[in-house]
Amino acid sequence: MERELLKQVRILKVYSAVLTLVVLAGVFFGFTYVAGNAKFKEIDVERINIVEKTGKLRMVISNQERQHPGIIDGNVLPKRQREPGMIFFNTDGDECGGLIYDGTKKEAGFVLSVDKYHNDQIMQLQYNDNTENGKSIRSYGLKFWDRPENFTAGQLMAKYDSLEKLNDENALKAGITKLREQGLVGQDRMFVGKNPDNEVGLFIKDKNGKPRIYLYVDNNNKVVFKAMDENGQPIALH
Repeated sequence: MERELLKQVRILKVYSAVLTLVVLAGVFFGFTYVAGNAKFKEIDVERINIVEKTGKLRMVISNQERQHPGIIDGNVLPKRQREPGMIFFNTDGDECGGLIYDGTKKEAGFVLSVDKYHNDQIMQLQYNDNTENGKSIRSYGLKFWDRPENFTAGQLMAKYDSLEKLNDENALKAGITKLREQGLVGQDRMFVGKNPDNEVGLFIKDKNGKPRIYLYVDNNNKVVFKAMDENGQPIALH
């Protein structure tokens, strides 16, 4: 009986010693991780969320399947298909730009966007390459937009939703036309780069989206300068 008791005591001592070592090791390695930076030579991951200490989302790096749908006016958008890349979020939590890319035998693209506060992109570095009927149609350059000052992307999306609920194609088109006339949709104003017609230069539009100044070198190495009025008529240069 005494021998059995002594044996159990020895087992408990060994167990206690091992458990103490395990706890100390956990504390040591846990402290090392918190105090320093974890280092990896290589890591495979489908998505990384960059957050503040509060947990607020600031950036997402993701593959296509797990890409963030975006946040507008504090509301997370419904899940949708987006290209892989990085999505940026401002201090208020709204999406404010990003970098996306993709490429196949039929089409390729790369876009770096800067969004207006509470609105869509106002500046974008872009590359697009599409193949149609065996012919490559390519453009790349820097593009600029105007966006309304007091009308957010969330408000525009709500307008679109209301129009779509009418289930009337004509009413939808008329509604979108009216939004454009009111300057609520936004308008591309300038492009600097190479367009799909192989023209390289500067292309400027007015606030209504009408071409006003074009300065470029065409596909035949000819220098072209165009100045047009709001009706598209050439302006005489003196």
